[in-house]
Amino acid sequence: MGKKQQKKVQNQEELLKTLGDFTSKENWDSFFTIRGSDDAFEWYAEWSQLKEPLLSNLTIPSSNDAVSAKELQILVPGCGNSKLSEYLYDEGFCNITNVDFSKVVISDMLRRNIRARPVMKWRVMDMTNMQFAKESFGAILDKGGLDALMEPELGSKLGTQYLSEVKRLLKVGGRFICLTLAESHVLGLLFPKFRYGWKMGIHPIALKPSDRSSLQTFMVVAEKENSPALCQILSTVNQSSLGGPKNQVHGLFQALEDENKIRADYSSGSDITYALEDLKIGVEGNLAELHPSRRVQLSLGEPGVSLFCYRAVLLDAQRNFGPFAYQCAVFLVPKTRAHEWLFSSEEGQWAVVESSKAARLIMILLDSSHSDASMDDIQKDLSPLIMQLAPGDFDDEAQIPFMAASDGIKQRKIVQEITSPLTGPIIVDDVIYEKVDENISRLFASEDVIFRRLTFQRTESLVQSEAVLSKEGSPKSLADINQKIGQSSSKSKKKGNQKKSGSNVSSSDGLSKDLKVDHSYLASSYHTGIISGFTLISSHLDGLASTGGMVRSVVIGLGAGLLPMFLRKHLSFAEIEVLELDPVVVDLARDYFDFRDDERLKVHVTDGLKYVKDAAHAVTNGYENDVSEAKVPSSNGNSTLSNAPLKSTEKIDMLIVDVDSSDSSSGLSCPAADFIEESFLMAAKDSLSDQGLFVINLVSRSQAIKDSIYSKLKSVFPHLFHLQLDEDVNEVIFALKTETCITEDKFHKASQRLTRLLNLENSSWGQNITEATSKIKRLR
Repeated sequence: MGKKQQKKVQNQEELLKTLGDFTSKENWDSFFTIRGSDDAFEWYAEWSQLKEPLLSNLTIPSSNDAVSAKELQILVPGCGNSKLSEYLYDEGFCNITNVDFSKVVISDMLRRNIRARPVMKWRVMDMTNMQFAKESFGAILDKGGLDALMEPELGSKLGTQYLSEVKRLLKVGGRFICLTLAESHVLGLLFPKFRYGWKMGIHPIALKPSDRSSLQTFMVVAEKENSPALCQILSTVNQSSLGGPKNQVHGLFQALEDENKIRADYSSGSDITYALEDLKIGVEGNLAELHPSRRVQLSLGEPGVSLFCYRAVLLDAQRNFGPFAYQCAVFLVPKTRAHEWLFSSEEGQWAVVESSKAARLIMILLDSSHSDASMDDIQKDLSPLIMQLAPGDFDDEAQIPFMAASDGIKQRKIVQEITSPLTGPIIVDDVIYEKVDENISRLFASEDVIFRRLTFQRTESLVQSEAVLSKEGSPKSLADINQKIGQSSSKSKKKGNQKKSGSNVSSSDGLSKDLKVDHSYLASSYHTGIISGFTLISSHLDGLASTGGMVRSVVIGLGAGLLPMFLRKHLSFAEIEVLELDPVVVDLARDYFDFRDDERLKVHVTDGLKYVKDAAHAVTNGYENDVSEAKVPSSNGNSTLSNAPLKSTEKIDMLIVDVDSSDSSSGLSCPAADFIEESFLMAAKDSLSDQGLFVINLVSRSQAIKDSIYSKLKSVFPHLFHLQLDEDVNEVIFALKTETCITEDKFHKASQRLTRLLNLENSSWGQNITEATSKIKRLR
């Protein structure tokens, strides 16, 4: 390179530094003013390198509707002062419209070409918002324009707007020719934007021998099809023969491989998420028409178009779901519930559609990006997007209703937040529900009954435990409680925040100390259901009580300790052992739910799975075995050796499994999957006494999952019963080890025996248990 050429390159580099932000109109005006009109600046490649590939892509093969070079309408957005348009004009492509938002460069280029190339047009215009009619051009030629808009620190907003304009302005059969450095963040926008209804190819531009170490320029060509087909991206790129830096070449091949894999998966019918633009061109049929049972996953919104982006599912109701109250409706799912089976699985989503009474339901699954937005902001942002998805006969003047997943809470006070190394975030809160069962209001002589809840955030919609708070049988109002909290706020500030398990903990004094959990009442209906199932072995329990024997009861899963405390209070001849894996849960039960263990009620921090298997091994082989000895983290983060609760061959009379699953997206919220494996069920059966009862709290909305669990239980236990709770997803399963069992016509008498054993004959609880018993059915 000569001294003159070196100086020119150096001057260009210095000039480029003045640009700074490539998206700033003022910076470009300054750039072109300093540079002048006669000194063309060519991005990436010269005409000698571009001529052959460009002309081959602009020349349309001869056909009945072929367009000659002279007739072809070409748009060059972000033209700058490049001579590319001039070279094309001289090759016979006269109908070229050049666009740039810099008045300086457009004035210079118009002055330079007005005599020599009079047909060519020059327009001052923003390439992200061009003022041309739809489908005005047969070709759009971009030389570095998209790359300039896609500065990584600015995100994809401008690039998204620009490519939407490209798609709008091209005619069917037209081509978008994009000269780019093919950086990964650019291809990450470019490839998905041209999936459906486009043929796409990518080709390298030959480098000059002197430019082998420079960045490689690529030509991406996207041709607009007349049908919403999905094609692989064709490539003539040979990795071994390419120049340019290795990381540039590697990034291109990785992006190309990833995109073609996505397209192959979509073509094979794998889980597909469409863009709104894709749906509007008909990739899943005519959106204006309702197609019963149609289910489409899509992304809504994009930078520059809406405040947020949304993950959505469009569902056209099945025919048997009618009649419909709404032609089209929206259902918002908060981030904390989006992973649940009801909203994340197809089967669950159809259940929501049926209950919504909407002919078309658009389910919006919110995520962390929407955390700081109000529901009003989200609704305003979504409304214009949703209108594009409404059926064709929808009245534009009508209001599309927005529904949302709700927990029906009128008032709520968080008492404690803590993160456990085993369970994750846990919340203790006090709530007043909008609607409360009349029996509860009457029992506690208050409309505003206060419930204290324990919730694991991993399954937020599923309250682990729920208790009623009362003082001398009469709960206070939350207003009184909040007043107490306000009076004690200075004390709270002096004490500071509590911390457990090395995590950030947010807590308050919560409820007044003289307001306690009422252990004589079980707020969770499934707890009542569990106890009603004792009817199945009430004669065995009666025999133990009359002979001075003790009923051995093992509960896997402490929760707030409400069921064990109720059993201890009402079943005087019971020895209760609770197995809880997480010491943080034990601390919360003691600190916030008044759980107390003693000689008859013991809690052990241990693995319930291992305990039952070890117990079964011990009783089967007839020797004492130190079972379930395992190291688990204590609440202070240290490791402590658990005390094995069973060290004999004594069998269990009642084994209750009440544990949640850490993966609610599987469709099984309770119990954890390990507790319904055949190996555990066999161990549970072996650990039981001959008249023993095995109980599982089952929570799943999937009938297929429940059928699978029924099948496993039937293969192990000779007799199965179940209780489906009204207006609740909980189902309690009862399994008996004995070959002979009570018949359903004896249930009423057996339930009366049970209420006597529980000392509940003259209480409303006795009636509740009798009513629940009448709903227990044999599982066939």
